[in-house]
Amino acid sequence: MITDEEFLRVSTFMKQRYGIDLSQKKVIVNGRLENYIKKGNWKNLHEFMNDVEHDKTGTQEKMLVNFLTTNHTYFMREFEHFNFLKSVVLPWAKKKESVRKDLRIWSGAASTGEEPYMIAMVIADFFGVEYSQWDTKVLATDISTKVLQQALTGVYRADQIKNVPEQWKRHFFKFLPESNEYLVKEELKREVLFRQFNLMNPFPFRRKMHAIFLRNVMIYFDEKTKQELVQKVYNTLEPGGYFFIGTTETLDRGSTPFQIIQPSIFRK
Repeated sequence: MITDEEFLRVSTFMKQRYGIDLSQKKVIVNGRLENYIKKGNWKNLHEFMNDVEHDKTGTQEKMLVNFLTTNHTYFMREFEHFNFLKSVVLPWAKKKESVRKDLRIWSGAASTGEEPYMIAMVIADFFGVEYSQWDTKVLATDISTKVLQQALTGVYRADQIKNVPEQWKRHFFKFLPESNEYLVKEELKREVLFRQFNLMNPFPFRRKMHAIFLRNVMIYFDEKTKQELVQKVYNTLEPGGYFFIGTTETLDRGSTPFQIIQPSIFRK
C-alpha cells in the first residue's frame, strides 16, 4: 500500500499538471499503480515519481496519466445534446458562416472517440448534399494517449455501437465479421482530428469555436480549476457559441459568464 506521503506526491503532481483532483482517491491510485510499479522494478512510488519527473521523453508521465484517468463513454451518450446540435447549433452556425463555410467544433474530452465521431455523423447528416462544400473537421483532444490511440484505430465492439441508428451504422461503419466488431470508415475518420492536449494549458486556437463539448470531465476538478477552465472556454467561443457539459454536471450560476439555455447546455 502506498504511504500518505507518496499519495500526496502523486496527487499534487496530477493537480498541478492536469488540474485533476485525486485527494479522495487514495485506494484507486494505489490499485492502478501498484502492479505497474512492481513490474517496473521500482522500489516504491517515490522512485517511480522521480522517473516521471526526470524522464525527458515524457513516456512515464504519459503512463501515469493513462493509469489515473477514467475514460467511460459510449455512442449516443446523452443523446439530447446531439439532437440540440442538429436542430439548434448547426442551423445557427450555417447561417453565421454562410460565406466562409467554416464550421469549428471541439470535443475536449474525446476519450476513445465515440463523442467526436458522433458529432461528425450528426454534421454529415445535417449538411447532406452541401457537406462537401463545408470545412467541417471536428477537433478531438484528450490528455490520455492510450484512449486517443484507440480512437484513431476506430474499432468498436458490436455492443458499443448497438444504439447507433441503422442507417448511420451502414453508412459510417464497416462490419468485421471475424471479430464481430465495427470499423469507422475512412471518410468519417478524415473528419476528426485527434490530438493530445492538457486542458490546463493555454488554449492554442487561432480561430474561435462555434461549439465546445466538455462533458463529464469537470467532475475531476476543484471549484477554482473549474471556474478558470470555464472562463477559458468562454473566451474561445464565437459570440453566440454553445458549450455542452455532462448532464450530471453543473456550473455555478452566480459565477458563470454563460447564458443557461437548459441544464448542461450554455451559450456565450
